[in-house]
Amino acid sequence: MDNHHTTGPTNGSSNNGSSFISRREIRASNPTGALPALGSTPAQERPYTSGSAEFDYLIQSLHDLFDQDRQTASQPDATRCGICYLHYAVSELYYREEGFYVCQNCEQHIGKLSLPMVRKQQKL
Repeated sequence: MDNHHTTGPTNGSSNNGSSFISRREIRASNPTGALPALGSTPAQERPYTSGSAEFDYLIQSLHDLFDQDRQTASQPDATRCGICYLHYAVSELYYREEGFYVCQNCEQHIGKLSLPMVRKQQKL
């Protein structure tokens, strides 16, 4: 098996015409071997495809959601939704007969579907 790695053209395009640059090539150009931090490289210098902005937005929205969840979880009357596992005030949740709390969004999605739970939540 050949262990030699050859890179494509230096303009970042591969043999199939894609402008994608592999993570390995990005690490190789960085002396530490690490990928650049999100948002640390100006957009015109990023070797990523146009989906990079969407990916950055997704990561930022997940960070925001996690921060909001941690803030809600620190409240004394908070508990998790049994479906999405995000924290809500107990007053914002519905307790279902199956033995778990559910948020309004998850309640709308599952409707009247019965979901057996392995571990039931205690009703507060």
